[in-house]
Amino acid sequence: MANLAYPMYVHYDFSHSSDTRSYLRMAAGRFDSVRVTHRYRVLVPAAAAAVAAPVAKLYAWVWPQRPAGLWPLRFAFYLVNCLLLAAAAACWFNAARLSGASPEAATLAMLALLTSRWAVYGAGLPLTDSLYLLVVSLSYYAIRRGSRGGWALTLALLFGPLAKESFVFLVPWLFWFGRPSLPWFKQLLALLAGSAALLAVHNWVDAQTGATTSQAVSNAFEHFENLAYSVRRAASPKGIGELLSIFGFFTLVPAFALWLQHPRHGVAQPSIFARFGPPEMGLAAVVAVHMLLSGDLGRMGYLFAPAFCVLLALCFTHWRRLTGR
Repeated sequence: MANLAYPMYVHYDFSHSSDTRSYLRMAAGRFDSVRVTHRYRVLVPAAAAAVAAPVAKLYAWVWPQRPAGLWPLRFAFYLVNCLLLAAAAACWFNAARLSGASPEAATLAMLALLTSRWAVYGAGLPLTDSLYLLVVSLSYYAIRRGSRGGWALTLALLFGPLAKESFVFLVPWLFWFGRPSLPWFKQLLALLAGSAALLAVHNWVDAQTGATTSQAVSNAFEHFENLAYSVRRAASPKGIGELLSIFGFFTLVPAFALWLQHPRHGVAQPSIFARFGPPEMGLAAVVAVHMLLSGDLGRMGYLFAPAFCVLLALCFTHWRRLTGR
């Protein structure tokens, strides 16, 4: 991940992204000029600021050709996001193994999804997508793990509210499919703790900026205005291309596997996708809500990576059977 994301970290033109500039300002302790959408997602910027402090002392010595300023902070975001994405990828690998994929197939599927441009963006740029992807990945891993996945579900419920406001749409899915991992009352306690932390952050940030709670509420409802735009975009040729580019050519592998499984090809049943069902369909619906409200179809669509990794790993595991070799 560090190899793939390094050119993005070094060469990205920040004039193209107001999001990255916002998170850099937050890491520098400046919240007054940050959009309401971003200003409460403090965990990754805070971690980057902590990492940047020792990095700044060595940066000029290691890279004297780069001027002082934001470079140490950008490097800190790069390190933090690479680690968070690596942790998310570990969840994908283990979820695939729990679903019956071979170690080699799970590894190949995990690496395939890490080549996505959205993984490279999330690791190389000052963004917070990596933390929310880790939350979703921990959630899916916990559901696959069953009774021994309670710790992962607890972490997801604790950090989810601070990772992204739209975590609220993931909560019903967690409460229903996460019951074997963690009883409802324990899930509720973890969610209340995470929500209390979010409330404390809201109060602290609002005190720094002089903002009111109504601004955050209004901003949340403004996202519903993106619905019509997102639907039109998804139905356009450009939007279809964006959807297909989320996982690149690997998107075609499960479709080809389904075609090969058709009875006319003589492939024995049961289906290699027999273990796919309501949890994955529910996650797909949650991700679709994120896509529609955000308007950023590809970036939000990558949240389906945990389940898609399992799907891809099962295809690789049973490829010989599918092709009759």
